[in-house]
Amino acid sequence: MANCTFCGTDIRRGTGLMYVKKDGKIFNFCTRKCEKNMFKLGRKPRVTRWTKEFALVKSSAKTDSKEKKVTKK
Repeated sequence: MANCTFCGTDIRRGTGLMYVKKDGKIFNFCTRKCEKNMFKLGRKPRVTRWTKEFALVKSSAKTDSKEKKVTKK
């Protein structure tokens, strides 16, 4: 099973869309929504709230901020 290049969800066999660029890079998309957000709208997965990459970045930012909040007495 492939993962969606934009949102990171698993793509079931026989579904989705594969986009191959001239330079040989392969992009797999689960829906037209993901394809449109990446190519036409130019959005980045890290700043798009409904993607898995955004959740990873957000959770790592929370753990970093908790580590920095060390109180000194």
